Amino acid sequence: MNIRERQEQKERADYGPNAALSMESKGRVRQETECDIRTCYQRDRDRILHCKAFRRMKDKTQVFMSPKGDHYRTRLTHTLEVSQTARTIAKALELNETLTEAIALGHDLGHTPFGHAGEHVLNKLCSDGFKHYDQSIRVVEVLEKNGEGLNLTYEVKDGIRNHSTANMPSTLEGKIVRLADKIAYINHDIDDAIRGKVLREEDLPREYTDVLGHTIRERINTMIRGIIIASMDQDDILMEENVFRAMKGLRRFMFQNVYRHPVCIQEEKKVEHVIDCLYQYYYYHVDELPAFYKKNIENGTSIETAVCDYIAGMTDHFAVEQFREHYEPKFWSI
Repeated sequence: MNIRERQEQKERADYGPNAALSMESKGRVRQETECDIRTCYQRDRDRILHCKAFRRMKDKTQVFMSPKGDHYRTRLTHTLEVSQTARTIAKALELNETLTEAIALGHDLGHTPFGHAGEHVLNKLCSDGFKHYDQSIRVVEVLEKNGEGLNLTYEVKDGIRNHSTANMPSTLEGKIVRLADKIAYINHDIDDAIRGKVLREEDLPREYTDVLGHTIRERINTMIRGIIIASMDQDDILMEENVFRAMKGLRRFMFQNVYRHPVCIQEEKKVEHVIDCLYQYYYYHVDELPAFYKKNIENGTSIETAVCDYIAGMTDHFAVEQFREHYEPKFWSI
């Protein structure tokens, strides 16, 4: 028995009856020789961690675009916070912590530059629409490794695809990530909004903070405990009803008072202009796309999809650089 097989046996002995076991995975689209050290979900986690799309998240907006400060969240720090929250819940519930981590690390790989503002623009421009969770799947299936994709397991892709859709993930681990994503962004967006002087702690409605807590730490702890307590010995991932109502109320408050704040709206208009201009430019100048995307078009990918693939993969800084390259006049001399 090799190391991987011993780990698989340990999963069966240590995890609860509702955990997704590595040895019971539905597998990959392309069959591979199993690693003798790592389980299939460990390999998926490692592939995501080492892929280019993961590294680019460090320079993609979470909420505040190009903030002046070192401590605002990016798409990467958001992902790490989701992962930590999700792993804590999975461990407490005796579920597969490694599968949970893999889904969490991959859930936002397809996110656009400039956060949801960039996503909204591409969704309007592309006739087939654009959703970051679908793009995350496209990243791991089609775009990474020069078109080979990462060949992840069914369970990891299912969790990524359904982390914010009307559909539920098929595993409890995926359902954990779905809630951990909300816990992370509600709380760290409050923290960033307070740091950016868009919000004060005392502005938060007492009807929600009296339930969840009056600090970021207290609120995160309450939400995590609310899931663990409600889900213990259940075949579903739940949250205590009073905590869930307060979390939804706080999320609604954030949409009304932060995400739609005049400062954020003003910056979003600039972002929309940048993304729109880049889309129009590359749609009508396909020859200027990188070779990889031109090859995809030759192989049957629509121009719209190829342009979306390219723009969605950009970091904030690279998108601005490309906008300046194509639209700002340059000084020259003879």
